[in-house]
Amino acid sequence: MSITRWDPFRELEEMSDRLNRVFARSALATPRGGADTREGFLSFDWAPSVDIAETPEAFEIKAELPDVRKEDVKVSVEEGQLRISGERKQEKEEKGKRFHRVERSYGSFMRSFSLPENVDDSRLSAEYKDGVLKVVLPKTEKAKPKAIAVKVS
Repeated sequence: MSITRWDPFRELEEMSDRLNRVFARSALATPRGGADTREGFLSFDWAPSVDIAETPEAFEIKAELPDVRKEDVKVSVEEGQLRISGERKQEKEEKGKRFHRVERSYGSFMRSFSLPENVDDSRLSAEYKDGVLKVVLPKTEKAKPKAIAVKVS
């Protein structure tokens, strides 16, 4: 057994990380009713990080989903809400293999986004490649900016 030097700042950082994970989970709880809920709230185990960008033609959402199979991801649009949900399954411990630390989150996830009125949700497209889900939400034709030439007389 080796002697390890105590580092109080490392312990504070680890505690901060754990608290952030706890509060992130509770912030994702969505009020619902049903059999899968506890006290009227449905909770999720983790939330993927996303980037949202806008071009003149569309909105683009990129979600990081490492180690999530394409079959375990669901993208849906209902009542002006884009919903990305799925599950990342935990590795099972194999003979001769012991985990010393598990920091990644596993289980079900869900992210929900309100769609702007200028999105044509009938032309939505989604692509999954290299652990990144890219959802493209095209804008409606009337919402695209138009340049109007001004004549000088």
